[in-house]
Amino acid sequence: MTTRTHPVDHELIQAAAHVARTRCRGDNHTMAAAARTRDGRIITAVNAYHFTGGPCAELVVIGAAAAQGAYELDTIVAVGDRDRGVVPPCGRCRQVLLDYFPALKVIVGDEDRVRTVPVTDLLPESYVWADHQLDAE
Repeated sequence: MTTRTHPVDHELIQAAAHVARTRCRGDNHTMAAAARTRDGRIITAVNAYHFTGGPCAELVVIGAAAAQGAYELDTIVAVGDRDRGVVPPCGRCRQVLLDYFPALKVIVGDEDRVRTVPVTDLLPESYVWADHQLDAE
């Protein structure tokens, strides 16, 4: 893992925290995510928990961004309900985020140790799905 970090996008953390406080209710919605698009917009979403493996907030934000015509994300963060603060992405989300946005920055850490790192730092020596696809001729 490299040690390079990027400036922390506190506005993004605040946006996700606001959604977590105001939109997460009960067991079905316990996490919120916010992502900044390359053109500066902020897209937010909540998870859709289900015992069969409903999507995490980070994955829902990818779909919400696409629905709004945003296909390039710059930075993402997830925040837990009940003032749990920044929560790092799970393994599945790390892989999907890497596959969709290899240059994405992810906000991780807690309280005074929040930092922004490249998604590649979260999956060292990772499998990159696109690298293993046959070229269409």
